[in-house]
Amino acid sequence: MKKAGIALVACCLSTPAWGNEASPSLVHYANPLQGTDSWFDFSYGNTYPAIALPFPMNVWTPYTHPATSFFYRYSAKTLSGFMQTHQPSPHMGDYGAFAFMPITGKVAFSEAERTSTFKHDNEVARPSYYRVQLDTWNVVTEITPTERAASFRVTFKDKGPSHIVLDGLRGETTFEVIAAENKIVGKVTNNNGGVPSNFANYFVIVFDQPFSDYKLWSTGDFVASGAKVSGKPAGVVLSFNTSQNNVVTFRASSSFIDRAQAELNLAQEIGQASFDETLKLADERWNKTLGLVAIEGASEEQRRTFYSALYRSVLFPQKFHERNAQGKPRYYSPYDGKVHAGVMYTNSGFWDTFRAVHPLFNLLFPKVSAEILQGLLDAYDQSGFLPSWSSPGHRPIMIGNHAFSLLADGLVKGVGGFDAKKALSAVSHDAHTEAPKKMRTTGRQGAGFYDSLGYVPTPNVGEGVSKTLEYAYDDFCAAQIARHVGDRKAEASFTKAAQNYRNVFDAKTGFMRGRLQDGKWFEPFDPFDWGGRYTEGNAWHWNWSVFHDVQGLVGLLGGDQQFADRLDELFSSPPIVKVGAYGRLIHEMAEMIAINMGQYAHANQPVQHATYLYNYVGQPWKAQQRVRETMTKLYNSSPRGLCGDEDTGQTSAWYIFSALGFYPVTPGHPSYVLGSPLFSKATLYLQNKKRFVISAPANAFDKVFIDGAALNGKPFNRTFLLHKEIVAGGQLDLNMSPLPNKSWATDKNARPFSTTRTAP
Repeated sequence: MKKAGIALVACCLSTPAWGNEASPSLVHYANPLQGTDSWFDFSYGNTYPAIALPFPMNVWTPYTHPATSFFYRYSAKTLSGFMQTHQPSPHMGDYGAFAFMPITGKVAFSEAERTSTFKHDNEVARPSYYRVQLDTWNVVTEITPTERAASFRVTFKDKGPSHIVLDGLRGETTFEVIAAENKIVGKVTNNNGGVPSNFANYFVIVFDQPFSDYKLWSTGDFVASGAKVSGKPAGVVLSFNTSQNNVVTFRASSSFIDRAQAELNLAQEIGQASFDETLKLADERWNKTLGLVAIEGASEEQRRTFYSALYRSVLFPQKFHERNAQGKPRYYSPYDGKVHAGVMYTNSGFWDTFRAVHPLFNLLFPKVSAEILQGLLDAYDQSGFLPSWSSPGHRPIMIGNHAFSLLADGLVKGVGGFDAKKALSAVSHDAHTEAPKKMRTTGRQGAGFYDSLGYVPTPNVGEGVSKTLEYAYDDFCAAQIARHVGDRKAEASFTKAAQNYRNVFDAKTGFMRGRLQDGKWFEPFDPFDWGGRYTEGNAWHWNWSVFHDVQGLVGLLGGDQQFADRLDELFSSPPIVKVGAYGRLIHEMAEMIAINMGQYAHANQPVQHATYLYNYVGQPWKAQQRVRETMTKLYNSSPRGLCGDEDTGQTSAWYIFSALGFYPVTPGHPSYVLGSPLFSKATLYLQNKKRFVISAPANAFDKVFIDGAALNGKPFNRTFLLHKEIVAGGQLDLNMSPLPNKSWATDKNARPFSTTRTAP
């Protein structure tokens, strides 16, 4: 096989090759170990070292705890292997996973027998490369990825028997040895739901030297003979003669379509390329991607934190499509089990990622975003519902119809690439339809109640307050789609429904509250109680979830000053936790207590935008102070560098936007709300070949506040930017000061978009 496959990978880069020549060192700033010192009861990210390209199909990672989905813990002293993973979150679990582990001496395969001690001092991790020394076996393992394949180099430092264990982990597994071609083929079916019955991950592994021997194993024992084995699980132990050459290299690829496609993926993406050649391309791909944002005036730690966040922001969603021999995309559908032409992405929880991840894609990766949005409508055609949490198909978890948000944000920001009329048909269906129980979080839980009452009643439907608030926002997004299509009737209907958030607001307490079917308020009420009426939070967190109509919420709370006072209370109230319906302290509660910022629970998504809301009531200096405090206090590049679950990029995307100086409070509207930039200069290299610069030359640790601003040389006296202003290219100049300017951008015309007022 020639090296033509390498050229194909290079030409399929999702980032432009023009303009900014990224520093070769950018990839070294991103730390895959950030956030890995986590456990079930407390999260500093709940991440694992994802060795992958941007928007990959497959990810490779070492693992320390194979018995659980929390499989890499920085505090661990041993490694059990290296696996291909598709896990978006430890709370979701993995699918299509298989693993290898080099060992020496006695032939063995169990995790207990093959586990090795290791030291972080002998571990190197960057997005494009992983290296570790396995001390028990005196073996060094190296990994470098492509989108659907990877290259491996194993160095056996001691003389003696050398082996590589292949393991299908759990679920029905098949391995076949093709010794004449130094090849292993097979498939794994392990998954955690959300797949049709014919789901499988087919793999091919090709070694650069012959096996001196091999032994098959299944369900806890070796198999007597043969070249093929199946079981739950099953695997192979390959032996090599390393007396003359102690380095074993191999390449692995996989496919959700079939074995032939797995072979094709390997040929297209690696071919006969060496490990170092593959690594060079992976470094280049990451440097191009990370180079879309150039920052100046950052400390080394800030630079590492920023590029670690950008790396995390583009790991999900993951490609689920592959390319045929003609280079055309096709995919096995996790929704109907058939193979279709076109593109598909998966592994994303829109409840998390609609907030900042997908707006980031619309700004920096609009071509990728267009493919994602087309995939949403294909999923609707194949399953009858838009995805809500896909991994790889519908998973019954979390709330809301935030595919509406993705589609609306793409439309209003000019991404396109999909049929807007079909999008309106899909959102109109899902807005009024309750899905079957096995898909319960697609469509709308409590749709009948919501349509008839204007809210989701308690206790008829769990988490009714949160669902009402999110449905109202999603109805706003649906209205934007209807407006784009020109369907005035649908627009009017959805616009009216977008005001339903008012139906769960209790003027007496000043909180969003659970409401009974007869209209009475649910009792008892305590704003510190978690769960029950609320999703992963309490009334303090959910009071602000009116993304589209903050001015309407201001009115409900009594006006500008009362709203600002209540925001102040959010940050100054003690971090009291009452476990409520959860009945125990869950990790989100523990994390809120630990960050010690009052009831502001940045470790979870519902309240992450609240720091920006001071802009809506004429007190932007408070937003600037709170945003900067959150960035500097809660983020760093270490294994404890995040303050809660990463959640497929959302926690990192919040940081990316905030460090640049603005944030998409209202996805579905083409605007961003200003905060406090972290650097003296940041340059965005956009796909339309324009550049947008945020310049704050006097920026410093103690210069948090904006004293004045100019956009393209003209005075700028508002707290929001329009998307069209950014993508047109230009420069936003900010004068930073250690003291708040309480007259800058404080009048009503300076305030961001809200449906109850006229705004650009």
